Amino acid sequence: MKRIVVIGGGFAGLWSAIGAARKLDEQGASNQVEVVMVNPHAHHSIRVRNYEADLGATLVPLSDVLSPVGVQWIQGAATDIDVAGKQVTVSVRGRTAPLPFDKLVLASGSRLVDAPIRGLADHAFNVDTYEGAERLERRLLRMVHSHGAGSLTFVVIGSGLTGVEVASELPHRVRDLLVASGERLRECEVRVVLIERAPRIAMAMGGAQPVIEQSLTQLGVEMMTGVEIEQIDDTGMTLAGGKRIDTSTIIWCGGMHASPLTRCIPVERDALGRVPVDKTLRVEGVPDVFAAGDVARALFEDGRHESVMSCQHSRPMGRFAGHNVVCDLLGLPMLPLDIDWYTTILDLGPWGAVYTEGWERRLAAQGQQAKNVKRVINTERIYPPRTGNRADLFNAAAPIVQAPPPIRG
Repeated sequence: MKRIVVIGGGFAGLWSAIGAARKLDEQGASNQVEVVMVNPHAHHSIRVRNYEADLGATLVPLSDVLSPVGVQWIQGAATDIDVAGKQVTVSVRGRTAPLPFDKLVLASGSRLVDAPIRGLADHAFNVDTYEGAERLERRLLRMVHSHGAGSLTFVVIGSGLTGVEVASELPHRVRDLLVASGERLRECEVRVVLIERAPRIAMAMGGAQPVIEQSLTQLGVEMMTGVEIEQIDDTGMTLAGGKRIDTSTIIWCGGMHASPLTRCIPVERDALGRVPVDKTLRVEGVPDVFAAGDVARALFEDGRHESVMSCQHSRPMGRFAGHNVVCDLLGLPMLPLDIDWYTTILDLGPWGAVYTEGWERRLAAQGQQAKNVKRVINTERIYPPRTGNRADLFNAAAPIVQAPPPIRG
């Protein structure tokens, strides 16, 4: 039996695996080719919701969505890829074993970028993973009971999309915890600071940038721009020039970099560590290897724009990669992927949200109207069908590009 191996169970990996199973079923080849996913965890994480207070609905058991479509999965970590030998090294509970493949889809995602700031690794929190978000939640609970210096001062470093969403949620999130714990609501003492090295926060957000600044001000978030951080310790941080901020909780949102597994692929990677793929999601110049999601650099709109590290692109890239890897194996024509639209919907906590259109990010909606769209995306659009129905899952894995999420009142 032939084998397709998919590395990763995120947005790109999940849809690569289901998309491959769909195409095999369509061709009546499910008994000739097996699809095997390798993922460190037993769940698909809705990672983009890790800034939210309630993490309960952000995990989807892999067995619920892979078993109905006949995809096998191994809970383990892919630690190496031998492209020439066509095998993946998989570590399961400390033991490694080779997993041969005929075709491979690399969809191992991305991870938070570290920075050369003293003390960052030892003292900062993050929402990069479900486990990291849980750790932050435990920290917040502990801090609402503390009365030490800086216990209700929370610093977010980095004003990209994740940093802004975390900072927007924190003021009311901490106050809700204070009320729930029976503590006196020391509203004036809750301090959230968003720190950015650039001259302005959220500089990449185009026409929405002034609205984001306004919303953060109304939410009570302090913004410090043009800031260099010298050192972080267990009681706060020291800025270049000697200024000190006392805080018990620092949250690092410093950007993403592709999975280190891309180093195993013999191609030149871009500045984000991604491998180049063609229109069919096949790694350029590397037979039998496809890549999708955050590890892949795809070009859209006639090569004028690069794919971004987001579920917006990872999901269709996964669907097309899964379809095409089967076509490549069976000698069938492959489908090119092109996406001719781009939107950004940024959550701004109780204030609402902003919705931008186009690569230049033209402001299209704001406040509650944009928040309604964000809610649909976060709770419906990016989830796999949870019916356990094989046909529903195959329908969702069809190699198509969805239309942009509509703006409603």
